[in-house]
Amino acid sequence: MDLASIIGTFLGIASVVGGQVLEGGHIGQIVQGTAALIVFGGTFGAMLVSFPTQDIVKAFKMIPSIYSNVNLDVRPVIDEIIKIATIARKEGVLAVEGQQQSIQNPLFKKSIKYVIDGFEPNTVKEIIDTEISLVFEEEEQAGKVFEGAGGYSPTIGIIGAVLGLIHVMSMLNDPSKIGDGIAVAFVATVYGVGIANLILIPWGTKLKRKAAQRMMTKEVVKLGVVGIQEGLNPHFLQEKLEIFVEEHMRRNTEGSEKK
Repeated sequence: MDLASIIGTFLGIASVVGGQVLEGGHIGQIVQGTAALIVFGGTFGAMLVSFPTQDIVKAFKMIPSIYSNVNLDVRPVIDEIIKIATIARKEGVLAVEGQQQSIQNPLFKKSIKYVIDGFEPNTVKEIIDTEISLVFEEEEQAGKVFEGAGGYSPTIGIIGAVLGLIHVMSMLNDPSKIGDGIAVAFVATVYGVGIANLILIPWGTKLKRKAAQRMMTKEVVKLGVVGIQEGLNPHFLQEKLEIFVEEHMRRNTEGSEKK
């Protein structure tokens, strides 16, 4: 479980609701079905116009991954690569075929078959690069769907507020209802801005970040497969992969600190 995402979502919503209560209001004042219909329905409609259906479906399917951790431990993958590299070095690439079914990492299992089948090194590298790029683009696009929706919802919230004010203007002959009418009108703005900044945009940002994190394992597999095909010494290949991982993690840490 990604505790940061869980706590962040709960804390953001709880802070807004808690602030409302501390100001002397009550939760019922910000629970308005009409405002919710305008904002949520309008935002979803804008998403359908802006993005292909498959992108939206993919985005919603990836919501659970926002609240689960990405496994950044690539040591098991490196160990698997070195095991295969040692066999290929001692007995030849064809000897690896008997070990293929025991490989756990899906990308490595698929990629090593290209080596066994005698594909050119550049061809193997291009195939792996293409697969990594396509998967990353698909996952990143899911994040862009939510970020896009987060851009629409505040404006739709304003539309809801204006519609509410139009209704209020029709009640000018009864001043006792104007105050409540204005309060209800602005609930739509709260919904629009709140869902954008507490849910949608953070979801999009986290999905894109986790897509980048998952790429590291795939990059390790690519370097490992290329190293096996080039006949690199397993010990040298292991050092190369470990240096790559350490450097990648160091850059990620520095990037996070700067943010």
